[in-house]
Amino acid sequence: MEQLVIRSLIETLMMVGISMVLGTITGALLACLLVLTKPSGLWSKPFIFNLLGIFLNTFRSIPFIILIIVMIPFTRFWVGTSIGTAAATLPLTFAASLLIARIIEDALNTTPKSLIEVGIALGISNLQIIIQIQFREALPLIISGLTTVSINLIGFSAMAGTVGGGGLGDLALRYGYQRYDFTLLILIVIILMVMVQCVQMLGDFLSAYLKK
Repeated sequence: MEQLVIRSLIETLMMVGISMVLGTITGALLACLLVLTKPSGLWSKPFIFNLLGIFLNTFRSIPFIILIIVMIPFTRFWVGTSIGTAAATLPLTFAASLLIARIIEDALNTTPKSLIEVGIALGISNLQIIIQIQFREALPLIISGLTTVSINLIGFSAMAGTVGGGGLGDLALRYGYQRYDFTLLILIVIILMVMVQCVQMLGDFLSAYLKK
């Protein structure tokens, strides 16, 4: 049983870690596009902005457990299977990218307009303004947001276990719930609580450090 717990913990860490990395990249790109194309943006394209907004809001409104089921055809196409850790990583990445896009967008929009005007006056490109000015200014907020998303993904990864996604959630369902091993259930809950606490402490430390 100890080996099962360790293996499931590794699977959960892999799912959350890979999803966060890919989700952050995708979400950051979407956020940049939203910030650029908003009505008052540096590259104002209201149609693109509204279309992206509708897309994000539509899929963010779907509960994660339903999202996994809806994405089964896509998961089978890309991964070759709809069960297991690799299969669960795809919907986790998709869910993470939607959350991160909005979080980074909100953080970038907190950049003082005067700083953006300085960048425009210096003649630097729109991309440079976003990366060198807005991202740098909003980094502590972005780290705080990513911390929250990471914690949500830990919960989502446990939910993925209900549809054979692997990890601690799958272990809790198959051995803890179905076999009435409540000791195992309590152990898994404790492990998840420790994971969440560690992520929160690391996120708080990084955010506070960047604010200095």
